[in-house]
Amino acid sequence: MNTPALYLADPNKLEKVLELLQGLVLTAETQRKIRDVFESEMELGLAKNPPVASSLQMENTFLPELCDGSEEGDYLSLDLGGTNFRVIWLSIKSGAVINEEVQYYQVPEDVRLGPGVKLFDFLAECIHNFMDGRQLKGQNLPLGFTFSFPMTQRGLDVGILVSWTKSFNCSGVVGEDAVKMLNDAIHRRGDTDVDVIAVLNDTTGTLVQGAFVDRKCAIGLILGTGSNACYIERADRIEKWEGKDKGVEEVVIDVEWGAFGDNGVLDFIKTEYDKEVDRNSLLVGSFTFEKHFGGKYLGEIVRCVLVRLTKEGLLFQGNASEHLLRHGAFTTRYVSMIEEDNVNGVDVNTTTALKELELSFNQEDIDIVKYICWLVSDRAAILVSICTASLLERMNRPETTVAIDGSLFKHHPRLKSFMEKYIAAMAPANKFKLMLAEDGSGKGAGLIAAIASRLKKLQAKAN
Repeated sequence: MNTPALYLADPNKLEKVLELLQGLVLTAETQRKIRDVFESEMELGLAKNPPVASSLQMENTFLPELCDGSEEGDYLSLDLGGTNFRVIWLSIKSGAVINEEVQYYQVPEDVRLGPGVKLFDFLAECIHNFMDGRQLKGQNLPLGFTFSFPMTQRGLDVGILVSWTKSFNCSGVVGEDAVKMLNDAIHRRGDTDVDVIAVLNDTTGTLVQGAFVDRKCAIGLILGTGSNACYIERADRIEKWEGKDKGVEEVVIDVEWGAFGDNGVLDFIKTEYDKEVDRNSLLVGSFTFEKHFGGKYLGEIVRCVLVRLTKEGLLFQGNASEHLLRHGAFTTRYVSMIEEDNVNGVDVNTTTALKELELSFNQEDIDIVKYICWLVSDRAAILVSICTASLLERMNRPETTVAIDGSLFKHHPRLKSFMEKYIAAMAPANKFKLMLAEDGSGKGAGLIAAIASRLKKLQAKAN
C-alpha cells in the first residue's frame, strides 16, 4: 500500500504546504482524546439523568435479537427516505430468501409537502397496488418500515418523528407515530391485509442484513453521504431504559454518531477547513462528526484545502479557476479517483480531475493534490476506526463482523484497508471482519419484520 510522502524541489515551499496541512494529521494523543470523548458521550447517552446532555442519542431500537435461521414466510418492507421509495416482497424458507421482488415509486411534490394523512394514504395505495399486481392479496403480510428521518423509538413498532429532513415537510406528522399513521392508512382502505410491525432506520437494517449473511455480525455502519452506527448493547447497561422486559438481555442501540460533537466536545479537532465546510453546509453546527468524513463533505474538505494553498501561491501558480472556487465543485468521486492513482502509482485520474476543474497545473501540483486526498482519506479512516474499535472493545466478543453499507465505503479504493489496519491496532484483542452489506434499508426491513413476527409468536406462547 502506497502512503505518499511529499517531495518538492523547494524545501521552504514544502514546509509551508505541510504547515497548512498539519491540522489534518491526528496524533496518537489526539486519537486517544477522541476515543475518551466518544466513550464518555456514549455513557451520557445511555444514562437516565445525565449531568450534561450527550451529542450521541444512543437510541433504543427495541430489537432484542437478530436472525437465527428459523425465519419462514412472506414479508413486505417499505423503504422511505427520499423522493423515491420502494416496496419489497421477501419470501423466506428455512432462514434463506428464496424469492424477492422490488418496485420503485416516486412521491410527488404536493404529497411531500402536503398534509401527513395524504402522504400515508399515498403509501398505503402503493402497497395495495404492489400486492395487487403480484397475487399477494388475501394473505396477511407483516411489514417492516424503514423510515429514514430523525425519530425517537418507543418500541419496535413505535417511531415518533422528530423532524422532517430532505425534501419532505408534511404537516401533522412531527411528534406523531409514523407506524400508527401508516397502519391507520392501510386499515382505512379496508382492502389490504398488511400490518406494520417494525420501524427502523437504514443503519439497523444494515446490521440485520449483515447478521442474516453472517451470524457473527454485531455492528452496522453507514459510510455513505452521511454516517451512523449501531451495535448490540447489554440491556443492564442502558440505564435510561425503563420498563425493560425481564427476559431481554441485549438490544440493538442506534448510536446516531453523525451528530457526535454537536455540543462542542470535538471542537479540538476542527481545522479551518472543517469550519468552512460547516459554514457552507445546510445545517450549520449539526452533524459535526460526519462532516469530517461523510461522502457529502469529503471532496469539499479537499476543495477548501486546495483553495487555501492556491491563495498562498503554493498551488496552480496561485491561480484558482472559477470551477475550483465553486462550493461543491470538487466531489468525493474525485477523492476516490485520485486515491486510485495513489494506489496504482500513476497520475491519470488526478490529471483528468484537474482538467475538468479547468486548472493549469504542473507535476508538483499533481503531487500535492494526491497527497491531500490521501491525508483527508486517512483522517476519515482514523476517525471511523476510533469509534468502531471502541464498540468492539465495549462488546468484547470473541469475533465480530461489522456490516457496512454506503457509497463512500463501496467506492473509495482503500478506505476498507485503512480501517482494517487502524481498527486492528486500536482493538488488538478483538478479532473482526469488515463486510459490505448492501440494501439494509430494503431487505433489512423485511428481515426485521420476520424477526418481529417470530418474537410475537414466542410472546403469545409465553402468555
